[in-house]
Amino acid sequence: MSDIKIKTDNTLECSVAIINNANFSLESGEKIKNLKIAFKTFGKLNSKKTNAILVCHALTGDQYVTGHNPITGKDGWWSRMVGPNKPIDTNKFFVICSNVIGGCAGSTGPKEINEENKSIYGGDFPSVTIKDMVKAQSILIDGLNITKLFSVVGGSMGAMQALQWSIDFPEKISNIIHIAGALKHSAQNIAFHEVGRQAIMSDPVWKKGRYFNYNERPERGLSVARMIAHITYLSEDAMHRKFGRKLQSRDIISFGFDADFQVESYLRYQGKSFVDRFDANSYLYLTRAMDYFDYDEKFKRKIEFSQNPNNHIKYLIVSFSSDWLFPTQESKIIVNDLNNLSRKVSFLEIETDKGHDSFLLDEPQLDNLINGFLLSNFEEINE
Repeated sequence: MSDIKIKTDNTLECSVAIINNANFSLESGEKIKNLKIAFKTFGKLNSKKTNAILVCHALTGDQYVTGHNPITGKDGWWSRMVGPNKPIDTNKFFVICSNVIGGCAGSTGPKEINEENKSIYGGDFPSVTIKDMVKAQSILIDGLNITKLFSVVGGSMGAMQALQWSIDFPEKISNIIHIAGALKHSAQNIAFHEVGRQAIMSDPVWKKGRYFNYNERPERGLSVARMIAHITYLSEDAMHRKFGRKLQSRDIISFGFDADFQVESYLRYQGKSFVDRFDANSYLYLTRAMDYFDYDEKFKRKIEFSQNPNNHIKYLIVSFSSDWLFPTQESKIIVNDLNNLSRKVSFLEIETDKGHDSFLLDEPQLDNLINGFLLSNFEEINE
């Protein structure tokens, strides 16, 4: 096991684990010296160390799953789900959430210092994958002296991480909750990501990822990338219900290119607020990591031959009826593979018009489902 030093970062209001080896090997073959993983914990680890839950964040998330986020000044991105007496109850569970490598909230990523040359990585940061993220998380869990996680939970990119845990470290987890994900990133999803990346890289301020050297940020490109992505997180019904063709602040159209419609104003706000909390280079690297995720042909084979037959992970697979980014049919492929291998899997498609982002929004059925799954399985292993 790698030597890990854990320290407190008062500015980030979190802990930072430093993996003290000179060569954290990435799937690409590149190596990172003294990898940092920024993380937060909530609740208390019980005496048997059987109540630890790892929550994996989505593309633009971070370690601030609940409580105060010092970067945004707001509540954590899943505060409605994680906390005392909430579906993931921190009165019962010890919750861990880490910023993925390649991120921009304290873990080693493009905006951090390269230990080799003491300069900001920028566009010279090596390519990372979901497998790399999970490998780093596994080392963090070892560093916290936790032998086995009770559960790994994630939506979207977080679902990819949860699935990767079941493939790479099945002996270290009891169950996973996989929400709004798939075995692979589809061609359509890769296409949307590529348009977003081109928006960033076409911004003259980007400067091949070296904008930090000029004390600048490609805000326009990143804002457009966020606007494009945000459209994919909603459904057509949700967009119509929320905005329709309502005008923003006038009774007649302007016959110009100002934000005449409320939906235009909303997207511009989403883009502008995003650049204040996220790094453009991280957006490039993390979207690429999602694009590279592909277990369509090998998931069943990996689960069948790599998992200890005495170690039976329980799976909860959740999809949303209006999610066209990761449609229900993609979840059903995972469920069918697991059923064919006689694995313990539960599946539910939740009827909602809120689209892909449903797992972040008010969905009582999801809350009840997650809470019930966790509690029933926790009681079983602690009998």
